[in-house]
Amino acid sequence: MASSGDCACTIIGAGRIGTALKEMGKASGFDDVVVRRGEKIPAEGSGPIYVTTRNDDLKGVISACPPSRKGDLVFYGQNGYIEDFLKEEKVFDDSTKVLVYMAVAKLGDKPTDGITDLNPEGLTAATGKWAEQVAARLRGSGLTCNVLNEDEFRACMFEKHMWICTFMLLGVHHGGITVGEVESKHKEDVFKMVEEMKKCLEVERGIKFKDGVPERLCAYARSVAHFPTALKEFSWRNKFWLDITRARQGKGAEDLTPFHTKLLLKLPVPHDGV
Repeated sequence: MASSGDCACTIIGAGRIGTALKEMGKASGFDDVVVRRGEKIPAEGSGPIYVTTRNDDLKGVISACPPSRKGDLVFYGQNGYIEDFLKEEKVFDDSTKVLVYMAVAKLGDKPTDGITDLNPEGLTAATGKWAEQVAARLRGSGLTCNVLNEDEFRACMFEKHMWICTFMLLGVHHGGITVGEVESKHKEDVFKMVEEMKKCLEVERGIKFKDGVPERLCAYARSVAHFPTALKEFSWRNKFWLDITRARQGKGAEDLTPFHTKLLLKLPVPHDGV
């Protein structure tokens, strides 16, 4: 049974996020196990297994995880849509998912919480078996974390997905400007794209959102205004919307995200053959 407090854990990945989690545990008196590339995940032991790798490395991590411990996997802060992938890998139902609004500027730096002027309680959220432990670790380091049920988490997850897809695409479209410049100079475009995506998710995925989605996403953009924009991890991010568009077109249905489609297809990203 997962504890409501912090505990020793296993951390997959020794980058900025993995190291930050290790330091949080150390400050609370825990000696976490860090697993680096090519190393085995211990079959013995207990506690959560934080997965802090990039999306493209997830399949290898899941394959390397002993079957008896797959229920302890905690997918921590992967940007982009990974829900269907986790279901295909048969680890979605029993694993813990964490939506991270936390920045670590460089290896060894203390994390900066992604609280905003609209959400001073913070936007980081966790759901699943080890959600309370995740919250305890972050809160013990002065960071925020909301423990949510699965439906609440999915809505928040899709909000973050809309944020990264919208701000990155608009930033690149306008010449590679920062997230803050997108928010301050092109807010009308942000609202237009987010509202389209929101409607798409309501129709295609049955997601119910709290009011004020564009406003929350703009507030987060203001809190990380210096972030650069770039179209990365296309297959995990903007491709999600293009896949829905193409599936609907195949059925003779309208494109629910035409603004996103129009801007995306103007850019030299691999939207064909993927």
